[in-house]
Amino acid sequence: MTGRSRSPRHAAPVACVLAAVVAGIAVSSAKAQSFPAKPLRLIAASSPGSGVDIVARILAQRMAVQLAQPVVVDNRAGAGGNLGAEVAARAPADGYTLFMGTPAHTINPSLYTRLSYDILKDFVPIGLATTGQYVLVANPSVPARDLKSLIALARARPGQLTYASAGTGNATHLAGELLRAQAKVDLLHVPYKGSGPALADVVGGHADTMFSNLTAALPFIKSGKLRAIAVGGASRAAAAPAVPTLRESGLPAYEVNAWFGLLAPSGTPVAAVTRLNAELAAALAAPETRDRLAGEGAEPAPGPPERFAQLLRTEVALWAKVVRQAGITPE
Repeated sequence: MTGRSRSPRHAAPVACVLAAVVAGIAVSSAKAQSFPAKPLRLIAASSPGSGVDIVARILAQRMAVQLAQPVVVDNRAGAGGNLGAEVAARAPADGYTLFMGTPAHTINPSLYTRLSYDILKDFVPIGLATTGQYVLVANPSVPARDLKSLIALARARPGQLTYASAGTGNATHLAGELLRAQAKVDLLHVPYKGSGPALADVVGGHADTMFSNLTAALPFIKSGKLRAIAVGGASRAAAAPAVPTLRESGLPAYEVNAWFGLLAPSGTPVAAVTRLNAELAAALAAPETRDRLAGEGAEPAPGPPERFAQLLRTEVALWAKVVRQAGITPE
């Protein structure tokens, strides 16, 4: 019998194993293709009507059409954005809970000593969604028309030129602290309870300058009630192309962006992350989505999860350094 092929009784187990493997692959493929099979939840760590909420709802509406499943925005405001992040971090890692990350979530690790989540370890990036601009504005009574003259004025009046913010530890505060550090000037920080009151006081002349969301400041810039000094991003803003960046105005290392991005709890299946990243990119490419985002001063910024992960790591390190240099005491 030597030299002959195996008997059927030896071949049977092999055939069974192969059949099981093929069946397993088929089940896995079917599961991947069936995702999502139920509604998704998108947690926004802010109140309804905020910039985070608006962008979340624009994306949720479009992605719901593409996924053929509702994407429900769940507002969880509180604790500087930490409440929503904590809820999202504890959610099942099944692809059905998404979280809208913001600059606050890369700043907070340096401001709070007892966070119950780690933005870099407890979440997996799906993709950056949008970027926006902060603009350094001044009341027209301030005798400075550009960054160079503003820095010269601040050096001539150390500790007298004020800059308003939406509150201690807010991105608008730390953007000013980064300016202080890089320009080596002594500015007086005046924190407010929100960006609205802060911007109103700069318009009214009660504060000299502020880093404001470009969308909020643009009407006042156009009417002449505020003077735009420079924007904080690496390139000029499409909504205000005549306004230079701080980089080209004399601070080549300066970059602060407003951004929103989607994350999911750590452990979310790779297949779900891949699908959601593709659907996010498709939503951002849709003309109606782009038009609605442009109205909010947000520019689509799709890309792979790895690029968003790098942004998160870079921002956490940046703000840790700024907080330390500014002497801000963590809570």
